[in-house]
Amino acid sequence: MNLQSPASTGISSAPFDISDRTIAYFSMEIALSKTLPTYSGGLGMLAGDTLRSAADMGLSMVAISLLHRRGYFEQHLDGSGQQTESDVKWSPETTLPDAGQTVTLSMQGREITLRAWRFDVVGVTGHIVPVFLLDSDIEGNDPWDRRLTDHLYGGDTYYRLCQEAVLGLGGIHLLHALGCQPEVCHMNEGHAALLAIGLLEERVAPAPLSSATEADAEAVKQQCVFTTHTPVPAGHDKFGLDQMMQVLGADRSAAIERFGALHNDLLNMTYIALRFSRFVNGVSMLHGKVSQQMFPEYPVHAITNGVHAATWLSQPFQALLDNQIPAWRQDQHYFRSVYGIEPEVIEATHQISKRRLLDTVRQRTGMVLDPNVLTLGFARRVATYKRASLVLHSPERLMKIAGRIGGLQILMAGKSHPADNAGKSLIRDIFAVASRLKQSMLRIVYLENYDWELGEQLTNGVDVWLNTPLRPYEASGTSGMKAALNGVPSLSVLDGWWIEGCAENITGWAIENCEDEAIEAERVYEKLEHCVAPMYADKPRWARLRRHCLAINGSFFNTHRMLSQYVSSAYFPSSGADAVSDEGVDDPREQTSLAEA
Repeated sequence: MNLQSPASTGISSAPFDISDRTIAYFSMEIALSKTLPTYSGGLGMLAGDTLRSAADMGLSMVAISLLHRRGYFEQHLDGSGQQTESDVKWSPETTLPDAGQTVTLSMQGREITLRAWRFDVVGVTGHIVPVFLLDSDIEGNDPWDRRLTDHLYGGDTYYRLCQEAVLGLGGIHLLHALGCQPEVCHMNEGHAALLAIGLLEERVAPAPLSSATEADAEAVKQQCVFTTHTPVPAGHDKFGLDQMMQVLGADRSAAIERFGALHNDLLNMTYIALRFSRFVNGVSMLHGKVSQQMFPEYPVHAITNGVHAATWLSQPFQALLDNQIPAWRQDQHYFRSVYGIEPEVIEATHQISKRRLLDTVRQRTGMVLDPNVLTLGFARRVATYKRASLVLHSPERLMKIAGRIGGLQILMAGKSHPADNAGKSLIRDIFAVASRLKQSMLRIVYLENYDWELGEQLTNGVDVWLNTPLRPYEASGTSGMKAALNGVPSLSVLDGWWIEGCAENITGWAIENCEDEAIEAERVYEKLEHCVAPMYADKPRWARLRRHCLAINGSFFNTHRMLSQYVSSAYFPSSGADAVSDEGVDDPREQTSLAEA
């Protein structure tokens, strides 16, 4: 279960005292290990990277999530790209230690008992951030309640609201039962918003919730921090008032309404989080602005996401940096020091990962690809706004480009939510185009069951990372950051993090957004043919570009920098600068060695 990372994660059956922990991090999904199905995609990966950096940095943090006994799902694709799903099979009883604590939660008009399993995230100095995974599958619970922590993002809206009650209300009760009274509760998305109601309940106990005053609500607000991740309306969970009453009961429902946390006569988890948080942020500069427009009555800040460098750097790059710049593991400003490494060494290091990736493609699909041919990577959750098929808008045009530049290989992957028929249709469309092009110089491969392992190999091994969301619906995106850490430039729409990370012809290339999809696709083709391919053919210049990606974007778009900003701006704004220094964090586009680009 150990990760290929210095911030290892693991299990321990020893009791763990969390009474001194000051920060509690709540997330519906957390990517803890390649072997645990406790995440679905980007949100969970960000949460896991956050905790790995917290452990490296020695932060006084503890985390809460759900167990997900049957995971998100395993994706199966037939020859036409038709997606089917199956449960992920694993056993927490044989994998994780029990946290040794149960709590009872009142919901749906009955009592439900919750227990937790523990997973320890271990940092470079041995500091531990414990993660508690709530589980409702306990004998004595109502049979329906026992299934509540089975499927991540499964079931109908009633099931989802029950899950979010378990996460928020149950999570707070568990922490308090374990002796932890955190000063800060960080809600990673609105799924955990009901923790504010749990804090309010415990603040006024044993008096009823109806006795809570505006001063009590303000005290809870001073304890909470909220990060919103999506500008897509469907990403903000909303429930009818009838479901609110059924699940939460009259007292909690009345308190939510009384403190002004409803929105448009709906229980909106985002608005609960907004109402009860003293600090709210989006996850990139642009997303902060978009979120401010969405929620004009609340001040919204911006802290741009990052990735945990030691998790996403390939093993060859880790070995190279350990030899040349060993301090990178503690301080990722040292990524700038790669300017002391010869570009051809960085290029040769990347080639190891490319060969490994192409070998994986051969093993999985039987298709043999050429390591000398320009290879693009595109791997995302398959939702229509992410536009996986934009690059295939004109296959004939793309084939001509491939012929002129000596060949082109595109590796794609991604899962569509089981209920997203439009997303599933996109996958079938990509398969249809790929099938037509089998004998051409353009090779398109769609890889099944996108997960941590495959995402790591893709971001490590492709030559260019492609990203084509419909602006401004990409809140941040982190896959391109992982690629940059491995010397891989991006060809991307100027959305999310890429507005901050794009230095044209230095860290990658921008695709100008346009309302006409055909024109936008043509812009992709023009950049590919006239900018990307010529530079790829100029090997010395391409090697320098790889070095820029790692030095410029790697030194900024990491979770060590991100967490430093959370500490100083959100968690402890009056003293956080002393707790974790953010001094010297550079703008990603301020370089010292751009003349050689």
